[in-house]
Amino acid sequence: MNRLSPFNVVSLTFGFAFLYLPMLILVIFSFNSSKLVTVWAGFSTKWYGTLFQNEAFLDAAWVTLKVAVISSTFATVLGTMAAYVLVRGGRFMGRTLFSGMIYAPLVMPEVITGLSLLLLFIGIGMDRGVMTIVLAHTTFSMCYVSVVVSSRLATFDRSLEEAALDLGASQFDAFRLVTLPIIAPAVISGWLLAFTLSLDDLVIASFATGPSATTLPMKIWSSVRLGVSPEINALSSILIGIVSVGVITASLMSKRHAVRVRREEQAAQRAT
Repeated sequence: MNRLSPFNVVSLTFGFAFLYLPMLILVIFSFNSSKLVTVWAGFSTKWYGTLFQNEAFLDAAWVTLKVAVISSTFATVLGTMAAYVLVRGGRFMGRTLFSGMIYAPLVMPEVITGLSLLLLFIGIGMDRGVMTIVLAHTTFSMCYVSVVVSSRLATFDRSLEEAALDLGASQFDAFRLVTLPIIAPAVISGWLLAFTLSLDDLVIASFATGPSATTLPMKIWSSVRLGVSPEINALSSILIGIVSVGVITASLMSKRHAVRVRREEQAAQRAT
């Protein structure tokens, strides 16, 4: 077993400290009783109570959560379909153009994507609001789902599908009963990735939204421009906690699914 060298240990320590120490400081100062965010005056949870009484933040959080759930669901469905076509569709006319359109948002600057969507919404006369943000987030997060699902489909054992087809299952039933349960961890990972991207997006939402809808990142940005308040620290701490719980839950689910699949494979080998 190879041990880490002292240089690697120091590099990892400073790297993780650079990434996570500011988050830890933010969480600590969210319990500060002073209104000054850089001066510790004692432990208090009053800013969390003040945050939950702030209607503007609550409305923005509800809009953000609604947009993230809807857009990530649409992006997961469309991204999974696109990945299946790219991996299983073989060579067809327009494949290069299709794959380029799917993966373009990966390399396209967010400002360009947001501006083009803004011009589209104005051109078709669509009122900007929650629905336009959902469409915009679905557009740019679908490619990430497609990449995640494509990597799993590329290593999928097609003999399992062929066995289901030989037993009389239709193509749709083989996908629903065999393929989809096996690639489910990748689909769930794609959904979580799309949900996270929608949750923290600021640039594209700023172009796609209207006066009737304000997302939480937009509200935080407008508040920070006037100065960082303890409420912002409390809100950020809650978001860090939600994301951490989601990541841990997804990791445990993926690990449990992998263990179950391994046991089923071992049981099938013993049976044969």
